[in-house]
Amino acid sequence: MKRKNIKRMRHLLHAARWMHKHTAWIRRAAMWTAHKLRFLRVLGVLNPLRYIKTLDWYIIRKFIGTYIYSIALIISISIVFDVNENLSKFTQYHAPLKAIVFDYYANFVPYFANLFSPLFVFIAVIFFTSKLASNSEIISMLAAGVSFKRLMRPYMISCVLISSLSFFLASYIIPHGTIVKQNFESMYKNKRLNTSADNVMLQVDRGVIAYIQHYDNNYKKGYGFSLDKFENKKLVSHLTAMEAQYDTISDSKYHWTVSNWKIREMRGLKEHITSGSKLDTMIVMEPTDLVYSKGQQETFTSPELKEYISKQIDRGSSNVVQYQVEYHKRIAASFASFILTIIGVALSSRKRKGGMGMYLGIGLALSFGYILLQTVSSTFAINAGMPPMLAAWIPNITFAIVAYFCYRKAPN
Repeated sequence: MKRKNIKRMRHLLHAARWMHKHTAWIRRAAMWTAHKLRFLRVLGVLNPLRYIKTLDWYIIRKFIGTYIYSIALIISISIVFDVNENLSKFTQYHAPLKAIVFDYYANFVPYFANLFSPLFVFIAVIFFTSKLASNSEIISMLAAGVSFKRLMRPYMISCVLISSLSFFLASYIIPHGTIVKQNFESMYKNKRLNTSADNVMLQVDRGVIAYIQHYDNNYKKGYGFSLDKFENKKLVSHLTAMEAQYDTISDSKYHWTVSNWKIREMRGLKEHITSGSKLDTMIVMEPTDLVYSKGQQETFTSPELKEYISKQIDRGSSNVVQYQVEYHKRIAASFASFILTIIGVALSSRKRKGGMGMYLGIGLALSFGYILLQTVSSTFAINAGMPPMLAAWIPNITFAIVAYFCYRKAPN
């Protein structure tokens, strides 16, 4: 009897060992599943869509829809007036219809839509929020226990979407379109694109000064070129050339070819002279450094603008303020939607007699005030020495104070 029990115990122990050995993958699968479930719970907490309720979707659809509708309406009117104004010039210079549509107006629309985006945001907020208030929908939301702070959530989510798109367009998409638009205008509209420069002098490197008597941007060629190198405020090398040609097909930047050149090297009291017909050399300057045209800063993407500003500051150039203003203005303008939205909601969320006419008038006045202050501060930065960053942020700082007082008074 005892032998049978011992034999059964051995069989059970053997079976337990076999199960433990061959079901390890089941335990690992169970542990992996538990880990993934914990990870998914964390993702659920971090998922922003988890916090967007039915009320938020309702207001976001109203906001974005009214914003797009106002842009389409105003830009359509602008196109009609622009066609009426420029039709005679397009006819005079024989502009093809394809170029008018795809080169001019296809870039005209995003440029001006993004330029007046804060105005469109303000009008959209005033328009549909006043309509909600007149239909007693705002009162119903507040009576249901929704605080004014909670009511602002879908507006801020919409502003994040609009501001992100506006910044991306202004920094990366619109500059490329502006180049195409300016080329079209110079060919078929005003014929006044600056393509040459005279008596250009700039510091291309530490202690290296370049001078070009005349530069033609059409051929990327300069005439009467000289390059001076200084060490400890003493001239050590002086290069002169009849012509300097920029190599546009080279794999590297700053590749120039000088013709009929002569180099004078100062070695103490002695002078060493070498000359030749052609010389390939690397000079840290580009055609964009030599010819400046109005609105040129709008043709750079933000990374290119930052690189250009840094390069010009190292050279000691004074013609860099408008580039700094443009760089900071792109960042500051993306925050304008938040400020003007807070003001718009605070003004139009209360139900009053008389409809939305008064709110729309106040909204237009504040929006044009913002644009006017932005223009004035930029002018002061360029002509009066105001710091570019301060000039770009003054409209936001001023209207942020207005938005704060409106937000504090709105719940009451």
